[in-house]
Amino acid sequence: MNQIDLKNKTAVVTGGAQGIGLAIAEIFLESGALVSLWDQDEKLVNETAQRLSSKGNVEAVVMDVADLISVENAVRQTQTALGGIDILICNAGISGPTEKLWEYPPDAWQKIIDINLTGVFNCLRAVTPIMIEQNYGRIVNVASVAGKEGNPSASAYSSSKAGVIALTKSLGKELAQFDIAVNCITPAAAKTQIFDQMSEEHIQYMLSKIPRERFLKVDEAASMVAWLCSSENSFTTAGVFDLSGGRSTY
Repeated sequence: MNQIDLKNKTAVVTGGAQGIGLAIAEIFLESGALVSLWDQDEKLVNETAQRLSSKGNVEAVVMDVADLISVENAVRQTQTALGGIDILICNAGISGPTEKLWEYPPDAWQKIIDINLTGVFNCLRAVTPIMIEQNYGRIVNVASVAGKEGNPSASAYSSSKAGVIALTKSLGKELAQFDIAVNCITPAAAKTQIFDQMSEEHIQYMLSKIPRERFLKVDEAASMVAWLCSSENSFTTAGVFDLSGGRSTY
């Protein structure tokens, strides 16, 4: 794995207790960053922070990205514990049920939008002013290939991730005059606990669409994110970086 210099940078990773978020937190710590794991699962995030403590300075923050007050409290807790926020990874998300749109449960639709899209908005809204004041920041939002193409029986998830892509482009342009880079990644499916929310039929559908004929490895996502969050990424912003194994590279 390439060495990325993130020394003395403080990073927030939402949904950092497992999956892609955990892999990102690990490479950040190995690259010298201080890491704040934001997650709703109190037991899991504390266990993860304890396990990662041998790699560097890491803290656990129990919070809910869908609740703006909870997000603002998490910002204050992180600033107090680690001194600031230089990097923000908006990774927390859920897949929801796999149902046809006309049969999709309205409460499930709302929950997915609240977490996957409004949750990203809440975190960006709370952290962006800090980055503007210090004229430095790196933001990566975790979208999905589903946000580009729209997966069948996943209208809520696909719509939420399409919204994350558009949100990234808008904020990136709004912050272009600062040394703040705002980008997103669009991964194909990775074998994480989010698979537990999906039917086997839907999992096989996703696999069939990937030209590399395998699922994404979380370390592969983390490597791309690490570079996007480095000071070397000083020009690219409002970009969408493909991690779909050749499925949709536009």
